Amino acid sequence: MINNSEPRPIEEMEIKSVIKNNNHRDILDNLFEGVYFTDINRRITFWNKGAEKITGYKKSQVLGKYCNGDFLIYLNKQGKTICETKSCPILKSITEKKLFETEAYILHKEGQRIPVLIRTFPIRDEKEKIIGAAGIFSNNSIRMSVHKKMEELSRLAMFDSITEIGTRKYIEINLFAILDEMRRYGWTFGVLLIDIDHFKKVNDTYGHDIGDKVLKMVAKTLSKNLRSFDIIGRWGGEEFIGIIVNINEDQLYSIAEKLRLLIEKSSLNIGGAKIQVTISTGAALAQLTDTVETLVKRVDKLMYNSKSSGRNRVSMKFGIE
Repeated sequence: MINNSEPRPIEEMEIKSVIKNNNHRDILDNLFEGVYFTDINRRITFWNKGAEKITGYKKSQVLGKYCNGDFLIYLNKQGKTICETKSCPILKSITEKKLFETEAYILHKEGQRIPVLIRTFPIRDEKEKIIGAAGIFSNNSIRMSVHKKMEELSRLAMFDSITEIGTRKYIEINLFAILDEMRRYGWTFGVLLIDIDHFKKVNDTYGHDIGDKVLKMVAKTLSKNLRSFDIIGRWGGEEFIGIIVNINEDQLYSIAEKLRLLIEKSSLNIGGAKIQVTISTGAALAQLTDTVETLVKRVDKLMYNSKSSGRNRVSMKFGIE
């Protein structure tokens, strides 16, 4: 059965609800974000698997220790430690009694600095007395690297002028970078190769100017309906590639299906004519043995499997829609 859920940023109210119901451990352990709780003295009382994966520190190594001790050591963008100052996000949430969000760098167990987005907020008991704080942090590496690349896109001509998304070169750069991160840190990701069905017929019937508008419509539908940290680009012609991070197979299929349905239900009204298109998609999770070439070749074959099976569908395994 396909799981229609997909990972998403967790919100303060959701965490509070989980804490209140005393069933947080199993739920929070299955999130990609790092989540930890502290008492009023900033001593760690909970540390989920996401925190273990992002920092390299196991729960047994941090429980009972102070978050401003020897392992998290947040640095701000200026390279200054904030854990021992009033800028400590956990301390601010406890003393100022509200949520804070900031970008910082934490110290991984192996010594490297990792950019994270941190959200902290106070934890209250049944009488609304503050008894500690919760911290949620997510790896910000991909977002920051993409932001830096975006700043260079105009200079390097890596934006496609028709669709206003990244070009093939842009996708290749990101695939190389994210494959490397997967090998180093074990972060999973999937790739979608998307092709517009019968696009030549659109050009032949309505002309290339309308064909360009269809390309733009599809590109915007794809880009606006992916998560902020996923990546989409035009691979060439009427083909697009999406890079979907922190994902499992069921979730990748669910996202691909959502995009397929949204494209199918999109339309252009040109001179009284309603123009609609569909897409055929190949979807696959990256493997540790993959190169950019082998990964793209695999999703390309799966996309053609969708074409040969009747179009307007998603293929993740040959012969399976």
